Amino acid sequence: MEDFLNQIYFGNTILKYIEAIGIFILVLILVKIFQLIVLRRLKKWAEKTKTTIDDFILIGIKKSVVPIIYYGAIFLSARSLNLSDSATSILDVLSIVVVTFFIIRLITSTLDFSIKSYTAKQDAGDKKAKQLKSISASARIIIWGVALVFLLDNLGFDISAVIAGLGIGGIAVALAAQSILGDLFSYFIIFFDRPFELGDYVKVGDKNGTIEHIGIKTTRIRALSGEQLVFSNTDLTSSRLHNFKKLQKRRKVFMLGVIYETPAEKLKMIPDIVKDIITEEEKSDYDRGHFKTFGDFSLNFEFVYYVLSPDYATYMDTQHNINMKIFNKFKEEGIEFAYPTQLVYVNNADSEVNDITTVA
Repeated sequence: MEDFLNQIYFGNTILKYIEAIGIFILVLILVKIFQLIVLRRLKKWAEKTKTTIDDFILIGIKKSVVPIIYYGAIFLSARSLNLSDSATSILDVLSIVVVTFFIIRLITSTLDFSIKSYTAKQDAGDKKAKQLKSISASARIIIWGVALVFLLDNLGFDISAVIAGLGIGGIAVALAAQSILGDLFSYFIIFFDRPFELGDYVKVGDKNGTIEHIGIKTTRIRALSGEQLVFSNTDLTSSRLHNFKKLQKRRKVFMLGVIYETPAEKLKMIPDIVKDIITEEEKSDYDRGHFKTFGDFSLNFEFVYYVLSPDYATYMDTQHNINMKIFNKFKEEGIEFAYPTQLVYVNNADSEVNDITTVA
């Protein structure tokens, strides 16, 4: 039996191969015990808590830590054997690649979890998550790029020239893409400062519409007339932008002009008439009403009220109802609205009486 165990194949005795297999099986058994006992109990405990970080830790252990341990079992069992220099080098390179891969995978998973946790605490979290897809993708590219440089350095490649070239190239790209970088920074401003979000109705200059998409370089707005308006992010952050989502009520100022022949007692009635009409409306809040000016052809009253709804259709319906009631009430009270008129005096040479003609 001893002679059999001491037989050598590929530089190792059969006993050495048995020891290597034993190490591998032992590690597998320990990992399985860890999964069945420790992880299962941690999972039951995590299900009872309200936080999600413990669930994330369990997923990270299963997807990253456990695979590394499995590879560690292969590595330890293989290194217990007498390997050739080339086989040892291959094993070392493979170890660096595997460990780097799972570490970067753990980092990116942590990034995704952080983003989801952040958006879950925000208003309109689903919309925020859509906005963050671009940032998440860019961050992943950067992380994997750094990991690749780290991997090449650990594999013995001279990356100093590559890094220097990337630095010079990065400066050249930055100079050539100033507008793109400006829009990128404006994107971060929009995301963190939140001047507007997806679904908001905004007005920029003489253009208005609903925010449909917020990208790294451009933001797209769906206009009321149906077409899509495309703005660079820099244009939006540097412009005076009206956001109507935060609107809680709408202010309405309007003028009423009556003819100069209106009796004084009727003039006194006008503010009370209009006040009663506005107060009767369910979604309106009367502010003030005054006899404001003597116009060229009318006595002008100014009234102010608020429509207690941000909805534009409700605002117009309320204004319509108030205008109709004012018109009917004025007609009932015999109060005439003024319209532009001009008095023309005609001097008749054959008569001592001047003719007066009213021209509308």
